[in-house]
Amino acid sequence: MKITKLRFRLFFYTMALTLFLTACSDDNPKETRHAPSTTVDSAQKMSFDHGHNKVRDMDKHPFEHKFSQQCIARELKNSINKDIDRARFKEPCMCIATYMMKDLTAKEAQKFLREQKHTQSLRIRYENAAYHCLQIKQAPQTPTIFKTR
Repeated sequence: MKITKLRFRLFFYTMALTLFLTACSDDNPKETRHAPSTTVDSAQKMSFDHGHNKVRDMDKHPFEHKFSQQCIARELKNSINKDIDRARFKEPCMCIATYMMKDLTAKEAQKFLREQKHTQSLRIRYENAAYHCLQIKQAPQTPTIFKTR
């Protein structure tokens, strides 16, 4: 019985508080002062929306070849038969360079070509491209439910 009275009081006080708080709101909209509007062209109004440097494929093409050459040279460093290995590494290195070139920005290409800097984003892209290009693409096997001899 005591718990029921306590719940009733708690409910009554929360309802009274809720009604009191909602009754205090003002129905009239507040007058806000706006700065005098001046006519501004849309380019100035949307200053956050600026043009980006779109890097064309022709601008990224030197990156592709230089990165591919460096990749082949890196792989041939410890090779015994360089002529055979050069032909073997040419296709995967070109695949990696082409895959990396797809999302390359102008800054990254410039840092790589002019300053010979390998940025962290290039390393991440290299690992992603190497996984994509070098994974073994085997035909899926049929599932074996029961082992047969």
